[in-house]
Amino acid sequence: MFTQFFIFFLLFTPIISTTPHETHDFVRTLDRKMSGLDENQEKFSRFRFYWHDVVSGRNPSSIEVVSSGKNSTTSFGSVNMIENPLTLEPQLNSQLVGMAQGFYASTSQSEVTLLMAMNFAITEGKYNGSSITILGRNPVFNKKREMPVIGGSGLFRFARGYAQLRTHWFSPSTRDAIVEYTVYVLHY
Repeated sequence: MFTQFFIFFLLFTPIISTTPHETHDFVRTLDRKMSGLDENQEKFSRFRFYWHDVVSGRNPSSIEVVSSGKNSTTSFGSVNMIENPLTLEPQLNSQLVGMAQGFYASTSQSEVTLLMAMNFAITEGKYNGSSITILGRNPVFNKKREMPVIGGSGLFRFARGYAQLRTHWFSPSTRDAIVEYTVYVLHY
């Protein structure tokens, strides 16, 4: 009887010890289809909108929260928090489709280059409530720039892609700017 119990115990111990409640694994492989992610359902979308960085005036959408403290031509070290409107056309009063929320920081001592981290929170159409996350380097005086899409939420879960940027308008006196963003996104 003891021998049978011992053999039974040895045979079934691995099964018992790998139950979900007793495992110490911190990662598991999941079936894409069980998670609602089917490779055939992945979409490729292009969005184009205008990003309005309003630094001047009584109601700015971009506020400097860290000053460089030096007379630098590049504002090296300064940081701005943003909640910039995203519109369909370059005019600020055109249709609002979302907000760019995040920050940018001046990261070069020799040229005007920004590190930008922001979410494009979409407020219109079927993507209302979803967001696209961008993080990257922006050498602002280059005619065309590119920054990576690193993720998203809502209908942009597992998003990846890139954004092409082109300055539409810039005022050196106020530092206000309008930038055209064309965003290419693979998402579910």
